Amino acid sequence: MAGKDTLLRELQARLAQRLHEAPAGQAPAWLAAEVAGVRLLLPLQEAGEIVEHAQPLLPLPHARPWFEGVLNLRGHLHGVVDLAVFLGLRGAGAPHAPASRLVALNPALGLHCALRVDRLAGLRNAAQLLPLSPDESAATASDAGTARPPFAGDLYLDDQGRHWQALRLAALARDMHFLNVVQPLPGAA
Repeated sequence: MAGKDTLLRELQARLAQRLHEAPAGQAPAWLAAEVAGVRLLLPLQEAGEIVEHAQPLLPLPHARPWFEGVLNLRGHLHGVVDLAVFLGLRGAGAPHAPASRLVALNPALGLHCALRVDRLAGLRNAAQLLPLSPDESAATASDAGTARPPFAGDLYLDDQGRHWQALRLAALARDMHFLNVVQPLPGAA
């Protein structure tokens, strides 16, 4: 366990060093992650600490399937959300990927929450990604048969032709479905 903590601290130190050394205008803007095979971009200014989940979560009775429980992170209780389950990309109860990590929301967003992602894929900057036009993004969403939630940001292509969906974490932190973690009890009005 101590070895994993050291590796995670080293990863965070390398990320901080890359941010510090980036030339003006080329600083990474996103933390790239994958959930259920979908590539996501999380804005660095809205993301917080990266945590390797090692301690058990305290479950919340009557919680929605995507709300995994509560975690003590540096003295603050954080709700943990399985992002793949919340987005409807995977059913609840599936085992987590061995490389899964928790990405805490930036404390400035006013919500003590961490998102479980299957894998971190490094940092990305604007020079590495080509934004799709709103029409291209809408066509891609309709091809997938999904409506774009209000917290979905722009869609991008990388140099290998892969799609990356940006998420607006500040908008996610205000989304009423995301904030409503408790399932209605049967028979409740």
